[in-house]
Amino acid sequence: MGNKRTKKSISLEGFVFLAIFLGIFGGMGMKMGGVNMLNTLMNTGYQLLLETVFYIMAIAVLAGAISGLFSEFGVISMVNKLLSPLMKPLYNLPGAAALGVITTYLSDNPAILGLAEDKNFRKYFKKFQIPALTNLGTSFGMGLIVSTFMIGLKLKGGHAGTAVLVGNFSAIIGSIISVRIMLHFTKKEYGTEEYCVQFEEHEDMDAIMNTREIRDGGIGRRAIEALLEGGKNGVDVGLAIIPGVITICTLVMMLTNGASADGTYTGAAYEGIAFLPWLGKKLEFILSPLFGFTDASGISVPITALGAAGAAIGLVPHMAEAGTVLANDVAVFTAMCMCWSGYLSTHVAMMSSLKANKLTGKAILSHTIGGLCAGVAANWIFKLVMLFL
Repeated sequence: MGNKRTKKSISLEGFVFLAIFLGIFGGMGMKMGGVNMLNTLMNTGYQLLLETVFYIMAIAVLAGAISGLFSEFGVISMVNKLLSPLMKPLYNLPGAAALGVITTYLSDNPAILGLAEDKNFRKYFKKFQIPALTNLGTSFGMGLIVSTFMIGLKLKGGHAGTAVLVGNFSAIIGSIISVRIMLHFTKKEYGTEEYCVQFEEHEDMDAIMNTREIRDGGIGRRAIEALLEGGKNGVDVGLAIIPGVITICTLVMMLTNGASADGTYTGAAYEGIAFLPWLGKKLEFILSPLFGFTDASGISVPITALGAAGAAIGLVPHMAEAGTVLANDVAVFTAMCMCWSGYLSTHVAMMSSLKANKLTGKAILSHTIGGLCAGVAANWIFKLVMLFL
């Protein structure tokens, strides 16, 4: 009881919050119409539940099942041994974290959570390293989808393949920066000595790190049990992310998207006031020199990627047809869509799943910086590469 924080029932904080709350939703209501705003709010939340949450849950179940197999039959242990010399100096993470990179690149951000639930995976990590998995996984989320999509674009001047390669390399740079900054905060919170999995005093740490637990029975039984238990962990992850995805992503979508195709508001899902693209144009004088966008409209892609990478890449084909997007832009889009990949809509839920809610703000700050660095790196690395082509 003594550790509980309290405030007066009525304080300045309440009035400030109410003013901000009414300012945001009052402004939306004035532009969209009060009834339309409420309908869009509810319809967007419902569509996110059906189209996004259940999709992420399916990914988490499959990733959890696969990670269960990888854990049961020693793949995680092999990856940890092979990649520790690389992951340690770059990220200050154990080699097993590389498996999280692979799973999220092939699927989406929350796929790494299925791994994080597995004891044979967690035993390699110290407590301060686990929250950084959010930043690591998000840096590569939807990487394969984004890269494949961008390569398929028909660009004036070509070089889409080169741009995508540069974008992927730049996303790695952004991920290193994001994870390193996050670890700076987590070290202060957890220290650097305590492991995630608690071991008995009589247990030999070297023996633990060089052995793994397995299930009873033959290979077939072990495989089925690993699949089912891993899949169950994925279901738990999917349920845990529902509040964060529906609340945060709904707000981000309404701040990102505009009216319907005919310019009117109907209360349909995914309508909004297009505030973030407007803000991007106001900041164009800073952002364009850093990212080298061919046209000011390009800023809408990384801004949209804050909420959803899938929605962001959906903006690109029309720009490419209009000639406002060239290979340099694609390099930046690939890097930032991969590195950010909707982190504003998933970070809250992912940090909650990892039981590190109090560090959510730090994770978002770290990843914002990492994504910006990825975009800047992509711009200048692509320019450098093109000098030799």
